[in-house]
Amino acid sequence: MPIKPNNYREQALKLFPWVCGRCGRDFEGKQLKELTVHHKDHNHDYNPSDGSNWELLCIYCHEQEHTRSVDTGWQPSGSTGREEHHSTYNAFADLKKMLERDDKE
Repeated sequence: MPIKPNNYREQALKLFPWVCGRCGRDFEGKQLKELTVHHKDHNHDYNPSDGSNWELLCIYCHEQEHTRSVDTGWQPSGSTGREEHHSTYNAFADLKKMLERDDKE
């Protein structure tokens, strides 16, 4: 049975050791608030009770993970409605025209 969206962090902290899955930093006490739950498939609505879609990441590694996803244009299959953004700029669009102009001069 899936976990309610507002309870998945509590469940993840029960399932997993309090260690960042990327940098290996340990967390306890007041520092525990810096340990976040990352959804592996980036779908925050998919919260299986076995934790198979989660990993604990510190706030720094979690930010890096999401930045990397944005930078590469990653989009999960079965998208949650987020739009993909791709650059339409083509640095070489007028190259042929520019070269032709240089040949005539």
